[in-house]
Amino acid sequence: MQISRLLLFLQIFIILMKVNNLNFFIMPRKKGLSVAKPSARKITPPQLLKGMKDILPEEQKYWDFIKEKAKKIAETYGFEYIDTPILESTSLFIRSVGKNTDIVEKEMFSFVDQGGDNICARPEMTASIVRAYNEHGMINRPQPVKLYSIGPVFRHNKPQAGRYRQFNQWSFEVIGDNSPVIDAELISLQYHLFKDIGLDSSLHINSVGCPVCRPQYSLQLQEYYRTRKKNLCDNCKRRFSKNPIRLLDCKEKACGEMVADAPQMVDCLCEDCRAHFVKVLEHLDAAEIPYTLDPKIVRGLDYYVRTAFEFFPISNAQEKIESQSAISGGGRYDGLVQLLGGREEIGACGFAGGLERIILAMKENNVQIPETATADVFLAQLGESARKKSLKLLEDLRTAGLKVRANLSKSSLSNQLGTAAKMGVKFTLIYGQKEVIDNTILMRDMSSSSQEIVDIKKIVSEINKRMARLNKDNV
Repeated sequence: MQISRLLLFLQIFIILMKVNNLNFFIMPRKKGLSVAKPSARKITPPQLLKGMKDILPEEQKYWDFIKEKAKKIAETYGFEYIDTPILESTSLFIRSVGKNTDIVEKEMFSFVDQGGDNICARPEMTASIVRAYNEHGMINRPQPVKLYSIGPVFRHNKPQAGRYRQFNQWSFEVIGDNSPVIDAELISLQYHLFKDIGLDSSLHINSVGCPVCRPQYSLQLQEYYRTRKKNLCDNCKRRFSKNPIRLLDCKEKACGEMVADAPQMVDCLCEDCRAHFVKVLEHLDAAEIPYTLDPKIVRGLDYYVRTAFEFFPISNAQEKIESQSAISGGGRYDGLVQLLGGREEIGACGFAGGLERIILAMKENNVQIPETATADVFLAQLGESARKKSLKLLEDLRTAGLKVRANLSKSSLSNQLGTAAKMGVKFTLIYGQKEVIDNTILMRDMSSSSQEIVDIKKIVSEINKRMARLNKDNV
């Protein structure tokens, strides 16, 4: 009876296992039969997102070089560095950049976060810096306030040469002054910054008027394009009624050909805008900065008034603007501070430059970047006791101000000397078991291959003495 119950229980158990698709029993394999192995799934490795770019170590010399040049000239002109968040409220850019601009309509990385807030990755820096100016009461500081920043911005547009969906800009802003000399000062800064990095540039400049004179000019543009509207691209057909001044900025060939005979903003400027623009040009003439008056320079953001300008690499300066070769641009935005909550209308002007495009132009024009030595000294070690003490020695040398490198995982002296030679260091310190016992270190001159035993307590002063001697000989 007990056996019958046991058999019944086992039958029920097996049925339940089959129903739930479970295998608790390993069936013996019959001779000649093979068990099919589960097919290995092909794993696709993660790929870089479209429009993004890795900046590899060998590229960093360009970035370090131009950032250092930007920092130096910024300090000379009295600019202070500011960092603003990459993420901002989407409404900030709708209000500032303009809801009918390409950036807001098509290019912003905007989303609703877990808290229900509509935020976006900043598509430009000026609005963020003006928000910070208002939010932190910078109006109470001595005016004007001069700020600059370097960092990534994001636009979901079609990737093109030197422009990615995440790209980097330097941004220089002067807030709190409406004098035309400020416009000229910023243009001068950008012009000479390009000179400092070895890039010749061409300045194209225009005036886009103000809310007083621009409406009349917009009517003239609409009248001019009315009979030509059927030949406009789809984007320009929308701009015709929403933002007609942007018709001059179209990069499509057919639209660009119509710009030549279009009315020019400089002919419609009010007296104040005309006087401001003339003063800007007079300051540029006095500073001996060459420029080209270009009615097609209107910029793509709604907050611009009066002065608008763009810089082109000199090798591309004579090409049409639709070539997308501008490497920097900016202008005046007097109403933006008040538009974003400031107490009053405050004069402001600024510019931004795309670092990827600037670096691309530097490469195309064979701009040479000065090579900087990665290290002065290489620390090579032999044996376990020397390796244990090398980490502390490495830090002592670094603290003393020496540029020192090491590869502590390597045990072969020839391997380490080969690494030191590739780095181009001037001296290699060889630290072995005997040196640990004697409190000495072997100093090898990499140019002559001569070696000398030095008291380890005197190694820093000895290196500095020899480095000074080498630098004197190279002068």
